[in-house]
Amino acid sequence: MVVDMIVFGMAYVLLVYLVMTMIRPPHLPNRDKNDDGDGGIDIPDTPKIDLPPGVIWPSDGPKAKDPAPPMEV
Repeated sequence: MVVDMIVFGMAYVLLVYLVMTMIRPPHLPNRDKNDDGDGGIDIPDTPKIDLPPGVIWPSDGPKAKDPAPPMEV
């Protein structure tokens, strides 16, 4: 029984080692560090929602202008 426990323990350690080395990402020296790894087409973070006519997003609205200098009368 002791021999079986030792053999199963060694098999468990070997299995855990192999699984951990297989799931580790490969080390590629020329890999782009900004790549998120999903591949395919870049999708923007926020979806483009179709708004009804006359409704705009606040970020797309008119930009605030500096006030004009006061006129002397």
